[in-house]
Amino acid sequence: MTELTNWIEKLFQDPKFLDMGHAQSADDFNLGLGWLYYGLVRTHRIKRAVVIGSYRGFVPMVLARAMQDNQTPGEVIFIDPSLVDNFWRDPKQVKAHFAHYAINAVEHYLNTTQEFIHTPAYAALSDIGLLFVDGYHTYEQAKFDHEAFHSKLADDYLVLFHDSLRSRNSTIYGPDKIYQHTVFEYMQELKHNRQLQVIDFSYGAGLTIVKKAL
Repeated sequence: MTELTNWIEKLFQDPKFLDMGHAQSADDFNLGLGWLYYGLVRTHRIKRAVVIGSYRGFVPMVLARAMQDNQTPGEVIFIDPSLVDNFWRDPKQVKAHFAHYAINAVEHYLNTTQEFIHTPAYAALSDIGLLFVDGYHTYEQAKFDHEAFHSKLADDYLVLFHDSLRSRNSTIYGPDKIYQHTVFEYMQELKHNRQLQVIDFSYGAGLTIVKKAL
């Protein structure tokens, strides 16, 4: 097995890295949509990414791994307020979690986007090559997340929206906090903007890539 395959095998020893709708498969060490995330970073030589939301860090780690494989310095700004559970609340545990998988390019911020935009870290951001929106899956929040970082995107940016193709009810925050995914409504709105290319992928929970029109 290649070194990358060994890394994927180690990642998938934790079954929680097979959750959350990225079409992963442990049987054949398949990252599913993760190959797309990885490939975009490798192909575009992306050096700065922002990820909003991740259950156990699958997307931040795949992006960071791709940056490391590019053998050029890169960083992943990972924003997650740990509302699903307490997994991201202990900074030492967070560092150990990423270090266990030999990932050194992820910086976690225990914030919502609404909180993060008032931090010095946000003020210092620029030239974001890839923005991954995977937080609270409503039209309103996806739009807020997108617009909050729009002025900080690089000229050849890519924006990826997860859970973006259909409506469904989510119980991820508990049975008493059920809410409806409506990100697809924002995608429909963006498709009417002729300055954008909006590309859907129907794998897993669905993914949409948004970039400037050619």
